[in-house]
Amino acid sequence: MIVLGLIVLGRRLGRSVLRSLIAQRLLVFDRFRCLPVADAFGASWSESKSFNLDDHLIAAALPAPGGQRELEAFAGELSGAPFPPGRPLWTFHLIERYGAGSAVIVRIHHCYGDGVALLRVLLALADPPPGAAPTAPVPLPAPIPQLPVLGLGLPAWDEVAALLEGGVHYALHPVEASAAGREALTVGAELARIAAMTDDPATRLKLPLSGTRRVAWTQALSLAEVRAIARVLGCTVNDVLVSTLAGALGRYLASAGESVAGLTVRAAIPVNLRPSADPRELAGSRALGNYFGLVFVELPIGVLHPLERLYAVHAAMASLKASAQAKATLILLSLVGALPAAVEEFALTLFSAKASLVASNLRGPDEELSLAGRPVTEVLFWVPQSGSIGIGLSMLTYRGRVQFGVTADRAVIAEPARLVEQLAVEFERLVFLVLLGAGSLLD
Repeated sequence: MIVLGLIVLGRRLGRSVLRSLIAQRLLVFDRFRCLPVADAFGASWSESKSFNLDDHLIAAALPAPGGQRELEAFAGELSGAPFPPGRPLWTFHLIERYGAGSAVIVRIHHCYGDGVALLRVLLALADPPPGAAPTAPVPLPAPIPQLPVLGLGLPAWDEVAALLEGGVHYALHPVEASAAGREALTVGAELARIAAMTDDPATRLKLPLSGTRRVAWTQALSLAEVRAIARVLGCTVNDVLVSTLAGALGRYLASAGESVAGLTVRAAIPVNLRPSADPRELAGSRALGNYFGLVFVELPIGVLHPLERLYAVHAAMASLKASAQAKATLILLSLVGALPAAVEEFALTLFSAKASLVASNLRGPDEELSLAGRPVTEVLFWVPQSGSIGIGLSMLTYRGRVQFGVTADRAVIAEPARLVEQLAVEFERLVFLVLLGAGSLLD
């Protein structure tokens, strides 16, 4: 469950400069000087008494010729590597010479935050806009407030307090209590519906995992072009991207010798459930954490025609938007996290049997970022998977461009670059149809 990020810079960045940035901008989040410690209530945050920033900043070099393929291989090795015991679960790996500049691979365990939270961390690392006040250096180490004696984190206690306060409020306002009761019934029905879902079909996407991961990424698509296609076809940008993903998976499986005619698989897609989705709202460690639910989206990978497949995805996404599935899974995940490991294992098995992959879509900033004055030319991330799921597909928009990242267990997809190639092909097929105004099937 490691979130892997990549930052590519247009000019060289030295280790000492990156170290100073991390000290001044990352460690304002005191959570990054803590590590999770298992206890009777799941886990709690504990300050690392021997925290040393140098343990978390590692210089690396790529083998010749030192291009994208070599960087993909290195990132794949890092994606499955465990963290050293007894230390906070994050590292920065600096490749000082990559292309005309440098590359930074960031590894952070999912327990520190979800995609939206970690995007906030990225924005905190970036240089402030012109005219903004400089960030004051953070002394190391700094004392961390005592955590509650029962081991629950401060946000968990806040949630308990909110529930108690809500109970008193509903007792005094029975009309609102009735509405809350209806919502609880809706969430309960959604949980029952998830439990009753059939397991995903036994394609090669569900092969037993080897534990070795590989990653790849696409050349960027123009967000303006994706938006134009979506507008013309009466769909959303997300519909277009997810449909492209479904088409690429179908083509990949067919090229591997599988029959995909009429086949549908599910993708587990995280949905942000924070009150505000603005990634620039920073509030110390409270900006971190996991506040997402999951929806299980039907991907019609056996539909070859791009338009037919797009409208099938559009209908599936519209149906899920009107459901309580995301809220239901958030509640379930929150409960499971505080229960014994055996219950957690059962829930992971249940969830992972319902889907063949995890897909995540994040919107990054439209403007170009810089790190210590070096322009950030590319930003990528790879979404982690749990249980028996062996494929993660991520989509991130930055500077008006969209990039797909693919991470896969070697037993499921030995060469993620082949799937990446199909993503570009599927999007071009959709563009071609729209430009021609054609409805004929393209092989």
